[in-house]
Amino acid sequence: MWGDIAIAFLLAFITSFVLTPHTIKIARKIGAVDVPKDERRMHNKPMPKFGGPAIIVGFLISTIYLIITSSIEGNINIFGQENYALKLLGFLGGIMVLSTFCFFDDIKGIHPLTKLTGQVIAATIVIACGIRIENLNIPFFEGNIVLNNIVSIVITLFWVVGITNAINLIDGLDGLSSGIAIISCISLLIIFALNQSPLIAIIIITALAGAISGFLPFNYNPAKTFIGDIGSNFIGFALSIVSILGIAKTATAFVVVLPIIVLGLPIFDTLTAIVRRIVKGKSIKAVFQADKGHLHHKLIAKGFSQKEAVLFLYGICVVCGMFAIILFESDIWKALSFALMVIAVIFIGYKEFFRLKEERVEEEKEQNKKTEM
Repeated sequence: MWGDIAIAFLLAFITSFVLTPHTIKIARKIGAVDVPKDERRMHNKPMPKFGGPAIIVGFLISTIYLIITSSIEGNINIFGQENYALKLLGFLGGIMVLSTFCFFDDIKGIHPLTKLTGQVIAATIVIACGIRIENLNIPFFEGNIVLNNIVSIVITLFWVVGITNAINLIDGLDGLSSGIAIISCISLLIIFALNQSPLIAIIIITALAGAISGFLPFNYNPAKTFIGDIGSNFIGFALSIVSILGIAKTATAFVVVLPIIVLGLPIFDTLTAIVRRIVKGKSIKAVFQADKGHLHHKLIAKGFSQKEAVLFLYGICVVCGMFAIILFESDIWKALSFALMVIAVIFIGYKEFFRLKEERVEEEKEQNKKTEM
């Protein structure tokens, strides 16, 4: 297994790393460029936003190669009882549909409702091909709750569309969504390995981590390119699917909540954005109106630089991932004690930390005033 993990990561990484410079050139030719036209954007010059195809190609090459070689070796049977062949075909079909919608969004821009339609179609394809959340194991309750078809379809649809949007919405700073996705992939990989999840799920999550890692050097601050809607939607979509494949047949009570914990930061940011926009706009339509209230915007407003804000949010994701791993491997009490220790340390130091940030902001304002005079 570990040899497959190494191959999956390296092959995806190298492919994505080599292809990303080419996507920068293509982006300028086809007009996939993000122009800073409002205060919500954190960059001050036009930026290519077509990095997604490099990630997708790296992911597909690595995944397809490992599935073929593992099938030849007899480690994976895609035509067996689980019918992974159909599920993978649905996954590929969903990627193609989602990428098509997002391609036009990156080039010309499309209405958010149109993009949501593409996400729903992609989710419907994978559900129709057998990728579903079929049962729930609730912590502290004995027994396995088997979902009927309608409930299973609805929950899976909301999960896939929700996680797809969660990664997309948090993509606001150089390297933010990419780094968070890598941390989430590594956390899920550890959980899958401990849980003895299907090899196919382990290959997919590793290839995804490798492909994003190959892109990150070009996306980290100061960024040379953005991931674009194709990339951010693909990453969220892939994470939602692989989390289902990795936990589908587990009998461990806590594992059903582990992907939610691992992806806790983007999920929290998305849910608060939905509530905030509805309250502020007093309409469901307001959900589709972009604003400047995301977590990364608030950190920048507090005086964080882009790098500092990104590293701070990386830290939160690492804590979420560690909490999920400890919860799975040990028990709730050890996980909670870990979380309480982290919270205590943050509580002790955060006031002084933010005070220094505010002082720096005031100093910068004073310097700007003197320069203007």
